[in-house]
Amino acid sequence: TKYHCTALPISVSVACLILVTYIRELIEVDDVMEDDSLRFGPNGGLVFCMEYFANNFNWLEESLGHVEDDYILFDCPGQIELYTHLPVMKQLVEQLQQWEFRVCGVFLVDSQFMVESFKFISGILAALSAMISLEIPQINIMTKMDLLSKKAKREIEKYLDPDMYSMIEDSTNILKSKMFKKLTKSICGLVGVLLFVLTGTHKFSPVFINHTIWLLASLLL
Repeated sequence: TKYHCTALPISVSVACLILVTYIRELIEVDDVMEDDSLRFGPNGGLVFCMEYFANNFNWLEESLGHVEDDYILFDCPGQIELYTHLPVMKQLVEQLQQWEFRVCGVFLVDSQFMVESFKFISGILAALSAMISLEIPQINIMTKMDLLSKKAKREIEKYLDPDMYSMIEDSTNILKSKMFKKLTKSICGLVGVLLFVLTGTHKFSPVFINHTIWLLASLLL
């Protein structure tokens, strides 16, 4: 991230919330997991740390200081529960807005897990859930496109700007159970309507690690 930010004609700060860099000054997952009174595993430990972080936003305010950068990037944990049914990231968004930040989100999905209709529907549901929960503008990006095989790259083209009706056909042709066919149709219909209403599009943006221009465009959108 820092490498690509140096190519931007704007000033960018990177605030890592991955619990292994700056936020470890406040609390560390390893310390939480080793605490015999808590007995948390990796996921429980991370949730505990994020909730502790949410109760100590004054630490974040002091850490950010009076920044003069055009953009501040928050590199956040990837555990989906933080963006769907736990309030931690929503609380962070609201706090930043109170500090007069204009907040938007970039939702990253590994392209290697999006080359089939079932997996795509699952990924797009996760992205949509996060967008609805956080209530901020969101860009959806498929990452690691350069790692796909030539065949996979051809297959994934249809998922970058998908027709949800074709997704229904692709999925239901494989399904044998009438119940799951009906459920899949309902999900695809809901996703199609909600994404278009909320964003005006169904598109995903592809990102190649060696294509700096894609990352710059994503940051500037």
